[in-house]
Amino acid sequence: MAASASPVPPSAIVARLRAAGCVFAEDEARLLIAAASTPADLAAMVDRRAAGLPLEHVVGWAEFCGLRIAVDPGVFVPRRRSEFLVREAAGLARRAARPGPPAVILDLCCGSGALGAALAAVLEQAKLYAADIDPAAVRCARRNLAARGGRVYEGDLYQPLPSRLRGRVDILIANVPYVPTGAVRTLPPEARLHEARQALDGGPDGLDMLRRVAAEAPLWLAPGGHLLTETSERQARPATEAFALGGLAARVVSSADQNATVIIGTKPPGCVRRDEPAGRPSFSAT
Repeated sequence: MAASASPVPPSAIVARLRAAGCVFAEDEARLLIAAASTPADLAAMVDRRAAGLPLEHVVGWAEFCGLRIAVDPGVFVPRRRSEFLVREAAGLARRAARPGPPAVILDLCCGSGALGAALAAVLEQAKLYAADIDPAAVRCARRNLAARGGRVYEGDLYQPLPSRLRGRVDILIANVPYVPTGAVRTLPPEARLHEARQALDGGPDGLDMLRRVAAEAPLWLAPGGHLLTETSERQARPATEAFALGGLAARVVSSADQNATVIIGTKPPGCVRRDEPAGRPSFSAT
């Protein structure tokens, strides 16, 4: 919808958004005008945004790593800082690339599927799997990953995944919730009121889900495979300890520009857990 087609001057939309506390009111006004199909649609969208709904829920998509990711109401909105995690994962995948079957990527706590979609987009070949416990997120992720041949499962962490993936995952990305329960109330209303609580609340110290992911990761990772998860700088030390308890060699990488902290855990080559069959090929999945 062109700005001239709106019965309300763009300047009036900007003023309405700015009064509602939108810091980037001019940019948001342009997006809303472009997304609206009719003047009535635009008016309704401006009303929803001014009422506090995330812009991404209003327009139905978020920009992430240069991709347009569909984001339905209630689904966790991918944060731009998580692009750092994707870049780190892509670098690891490229360095490990070798002739043979494509790399196997698993996106746990996938939400909209943004991280998995972005990682698959930069790799020449990859088999992509994802899972989330939230039915709304699963529906959204299936739309976002369908074009990349991704398979999305609904359930708690590893529980819904096919057993054939055990010992075959090369890159496991898990953007787990890591906000301590007591701090959820301090989040911006856009997140606190309009995103699923289970996508935000990481338990008393914010690391409950991270510990669960790290504990089982060696069973699913191929030898030499990597687990990457985002956390806060303050949580980095206990997070690396959780990785080590799971049998992973852990290190911390960070980006000051994006205010991002990522823990990378690597399963040692040749490492086989007692509950993991030996002799398993490490770089294939069907």
